[in-house]
Formats: sequence, C-alpha cells, structure tokens
Amino acid sequence: MTVEQLDHLSDSAVDQVLALSQAAGDTDGALPLSEHVVLHLRHGGEAQAVHLLARDAGGTVVGYAHVDTTDAVAGASAELAVHPLHRRRGIGRALAKAAIAVADERSGGRLRLWAHGDHPSASALAVSLGFDRARVLLQLRRSLFAPLDEVVLPDGVSLRAFRPGEDDAAWLAVNAAAFADHPEQGKWTLDDLHVRLREPWFDAEGFLLAFRGGELAGFHWTKIHGDLADHAHEPIGEVYVLGVAPGAHGGGLGRALTLAGLWHLRSRGLAQVMLYVDEDNRRAVALYQRLGFVRWTNDVSFQRGV
Repeated sequence: MTVEQLDHLSDSAVDQVLALSQAAGDTDGALPLSEHVVLHLRHGGEAQAVHLLARDAGGTVVGYAHVDTTDAVAGASAELAVHPLHRRRGIGRALAKAAIAVADERSGGRLRLWAHGDHPSASALAVSLGFDRARVLLQLRRSLFAPLDEVVLPDGVSLRAFRPGEDDAAWLAVNAAAFADHPEQGKWTLDDLHVRLREPWFDAEGFLLAFRGGELAGFHWTKIHGDLADHAHEPIGEVYVLGVAPGAHGGGLGRALTLAGLWHLRSRGLAQVMLYVDEDNRRAVALYQRLGFVRWTNDVSFQRGV
C-alpha cells in the first residue's frame, strides 16, 4: 500500500476525505476525525499539518490520516480513517507508519494517535506499533425528557446570549483562564472562535454568558448536531464548551450554567444531549453524573515517546 504525503488537499480530495469519514462514522458509531480536523479540512489553515492519503486502483481516497505538527511541547497528533469497505488490507497500519515517519521528521518522534470510539482494532494497532494508552476522553449522554432541575443563579449573576463582535475578547480571556491546563481548549485564538461563529450550526441564543458586576464569570456554549427540520439522523444537543472563571468557582455557577444550557436545548425540541470530558477531570465528571449524564463511549489518545 502506497501512502501519498501532501501539505495541501484539493477541494476534490477534501470532499472524498469527508465522505470517507462519514462512512466510517456510520459504520462504527463514532466519527474518526475530530471537529478540529474537520474544520481545518473545510476552511484551510494549519500550515504545518500533513495529509496522508491512501487511494484504490481507481484513484479514490480509501484511507486518510491528518498529522498536526504544530504543538512543539506535546509533539505531533494524528487521526486516521479507513473506509469500511477497504479494511483488513493493511491500510490503517500503512497510514499509522507514515504518521510515525512524519513525527520522526518534524516532531522529534513524539506522536499522539487518537482512536475515536475506542474500537478494539484501533487499540490493537496502536499497541502493536509501540504506543501506550495515555488519555481518555469520555462522551456522556443524557435524555432531555428526564426531569431537569430549575436554574438557580448565584447572587448577583445574570445570563444573556453571546454577542458576536462585542463579547469575543472577553470570552477568549475567560476561556483561556478556565482551560489553562487543557491541551486544546485553552489555546483557542480569535480565528478559532470566528471559524466556529461562521459555522451553519452556530446559534447565539444557545451561547449563554454569565456576568457578575459587568465581568464575564462563566459561559455555556451549546451546539446542535443535525438539522431539526430534515436530517438523516435524529438531532442531538451538545454541551459544547462550559467554563467558569477561576475566581467564580465554588458558588454553584457551573451547575447553574449547565442546567441553563440543557433547558435551552430542551426548548429546541431535542430528545438527547451529549458532552465530552476528560476521564481524569473528576470534578466535572461528578457534576455531570449528578445531573443525570451517563457514559456513552470513549475517545482514547495513545502516546509514542522517543
């Protein structure tokens, strides 16, 4: 199996990769490429990203790996997908080995390999190539038909919707502070925010900001996957990003913001809501479990050192 290495994809190749990802997701129950990767495929960016393509005899893309080499501290990060009709032919292994070669060349050999959905075959491949299981990202879900507690805001706190162009800088500052130790979320830039504000799913009414004395104290950005009017799959809501400023912890604001977002999603006629949280973030996991969330699936990051 020959793997083609590119620094830029044509529009046709991007379309094929996204179709491949959707086919894999429909088969596996979890999309193989993260939102971060999909957004960069669709909108461009990441000058240091490497695209690895495997094609069939007719030139159609049947395997893809995205290698992000921008993190000088943690090293490269890779995600890969193989079309369900072309599996068990060594394509995944060839892509993973090519990603390792990129990491050797551009990141000193360090590589994090993501397995979305934590499928046994992906784990077996990673372990066989010398990777260790390093991080687990939980996907939790909850029914929105189940009872919801009322929203009780801490004294002096008020909620309103995000105002694009007005709240950008304040939100970025609180997001960076709230997720200072998070490997991805705390590094968002203004461009990262604006890319998402331009997405078809963006709804300012579902982006809730909590203010105390004129200062942003926390936020709950919700998201809806799928079209409520016409979509092949039942739409589902998401606790997309929820954060509390470091100085506002301990007063129940996180719980109140979570509930406010859940009430908003219920008002949109949704039946279910999902979220992602690191398994070792015990405080957040406990909060969500108290609010009725249960484990649905896992995403796992495998680490290869030098």
